[in-house]
Amino acid sequence: MKKHPTAYEDQLPEKKHIREIYEKYNPLFSSILANVEKSLRNTISLSSNPTFKTRIKSFNSYYRKVLRVKKGINFATDDLICLTDMMGIRVICPFLEDLKIVIQQVQAHYSVKEVEYKGQANFKEFGYESVHVLINIPSDCIPTNLFDPAGNPYILPEDLVCEIQVRTILQDAWAEVEHELVYKSEFSPFDMPMRRKLASINANLSLADIIFQEIRDYQSKLQTEVEERRSTFYEQADLLMKSTPEGSSKIFEKIHRVSPYVRGTIDDMLLDALHAHNDGDLGRAIKIYSIILDCDPRPADSVLAVIYKHRGMAYFAENEYDNALADFNRSLEFDPDNFRTIYYQGIVYSVQEQNNKAYDSFTKSLSLNEFQSHAHFRRALVLFKLGRYQEVLNDLSDAKKLGLDDDECRALRQKVAAKFDMGM
Repeated sequence: MKKHPTAYEDQLPEKKHIREIYEKYNPLFSSILANVEKSLRNTISLSSNPTFKTRIKSFNSYYRKVLRVKKGINFATDDLICLTDMMGIRVICPFLEDLKIVIQQVQAHYSVKEVEYKGQANFKEFGYESVHVLINIPSDCIPTNLFDPAGNPYILPEDLVCEIQVRTILQDAWAEVEHELVYKSEFSPFDMPMRRKLASINANLSLADIIFQEIRDYQSKLQTEVEERRSTFYEQADLLMKSTPEGSSKIFEKIHRVSPYVRGTIDDMLLDALHAHNDGDLGRAIKIYSIILDCDPRPADSVLAVIYKHRGMAYFAENEYDNALADFNRSLEFDPDNFRTIYYQGIVYSVQEQNNKAYDSFTKSLSLNEFQSHAHFRRALVLFKLGRYQEVLNDLSDAKKLGLDDDECRALRQKVAAKFDMGM
């Protein structure tokens, strides 16, 4: 039995008519796309910096897709035939972990119609991976002062959406190359060896993304431990610089371990040492730092600078100030412009009451990075001991500008004022 055509199936699309309608909307698309991109830039917040790319689908691409999905379309209408990818914004992130964060932030701030995970179901074929999020156009992104070529206000189609594609840098690179090799070419690879090569490239890029993320995770673990270590180092320095000799041997409460680790590399040993360090097992931490320093082949200078610095901090926590100072000095031999290590050096000199040397260290550290509020404060403490009261006020003023104006700063300021009142 012959099938009777539906109301639309017997119509042939008139390309010229469809082009006129589509291109009439281009100024509106451009304005909406710019507004949505601006909104996304203000909404998405990552520890790394994403890249944004925008595009309006070319008419030829639009027309080819209209023909592919023509079932149920009324080509005789003067209305715009809407596709979901006419307007697209690509958010390109450095790491895999960023993708989930971006998607969550988009879902929290926009009206999302659909989230589609492309290319993640079949690992045997080559194809790009990407997350496509379709959002309704936010009302504040719709321009009110635009008119079509006939001078009429645009009527926004009810089903108009913006597609947001979320990818890593490597996923985007693959998609761009694949688009040229496969999608835009009349002849895509047919033979199995060539298809396997493409699949292999895609797999290698996916593996690289995973490895980058693993390194990122490892760095985060190390950084968390380092921040804990730095914080307790400063706490101990504060205690020592204002305590009695009897109180200077206070043992700090243990800090809970941050994360599990795997032994094997220098990074693993460093994380192990930092765990021990933060748990208060300073002897073990010093032992592991020393093992790293004695590794054969010798670690790179940048590694030696870091390890000497952290072992110096461990010695400082053990009140072994000469050993701490020696390690900070050794660290500076490998990284002479590390403003933090020079700052730590100044702290040890301060505790040892070597005030002129402490002043020189704090001054050098500030010459490398002037935006250290605590360095200004600690130099002010040293300057007070040296009787240079006007310079104390200058440093306290700089510390305050940088956001540090706590009880200790105010107390020191009052001490200086008392000195001036007494005529010094």
